[in-house]
Amino acid sequence: MPRALADAYRRCADLHRRHGRTYYLATRLLPAWKRPHVHALYGFARHADEIVDSLDATAPAERARRLGELSARLHAGLHGEPVDDPLLPAVLHTARVLRLDPADFTAFLCSMAMDLTVRHYADYPALLRYMEGSAAVIGTLMLPVLGPADPEAAREPARQLGLAFQLTNFLRDVAEDLARDRVYLPQEDLARFGVDEGELRAAAAAGRATPRIKRLIAYEITRARGHYAAALPGVGMLSGASRRCVRTAYLVYGAILDEIERADHDVFARRAVVPGRRRAALLARGLLGR
Repeated sequence: MPRALADAYRRCADLHRRHGRTYYLATRLLPAWKRPHVHALYGFARHADEIVDSLDATAPAERARRLGELSARLHAGLHGEPVDDPLLPAVLHTARVLRLDPADFTAFLCSMAMDLTVRHYADYPALLRYMEGSAAVIGTLMLPVLGPADPEAAREPARQLGLAFQLTNFLRDVAEDLARDRVYLPQEDLARFGVDEGELRAAAAAGRATPRIKRLIAYEITRARGHYAAALPGVGMLSGASRRCVRTAYLVYGAILDEIERADHDVFARRAVVPGRRRAALLARGLLGR
């Protein structure tokens, strides 16, 4: 492997290790030749996310410019043109080896661009349109790595797992997203439980959720579990290391919802984290159990 390409894969792996602990641990269950491709996809997604979501003082117009440049370099590379970028050689190599659909990358970048201008989502269908690019396509991009026997049958469960993971993130990170002036909880759902953005911000400042917010979070957890249930048949479509990898990520990430419930649905008191002992037990279950 050329040095520049190897360096790009190392940078992607470093991003994965530092920012995606659950995914990174699960990826270690895959054969060695598959891991760099997962690192490349995660590293690319994280890099784009950092352009959009960094809490520094970068102006929105500058973030949009950087994201546009990343998109232009990616699409140029997908069309066979040389690119000068520290990460993209790994992503482009993975895309070529696995024959990934360029449309999935386009959908992902479109959702990243939405984060620069869209602060609220009127209802769940509107949020799903955003998550189609930001989460569902990540599931479909992973399918060639995981190698299901029937890729077409596995496509929808893979999409659902991406949606389940992202909705879990949204519930865990309500306060963090508010700091970025974003509310991913649908406005229709807030109204259903008598919550407004002012109440969310006051709860974040106080470090304590109100009863109305707790009921809202419980409702969204039920919705997230619906996506996990829809994704579960896809685990059985995999075999060997791929099944162990996805089963482990499914169990450990889904346990974040359990931790939110254990905190009485208070997502402002502390960030929901799966304790080390339980994480170890779930890892063992993912490796050995059903």
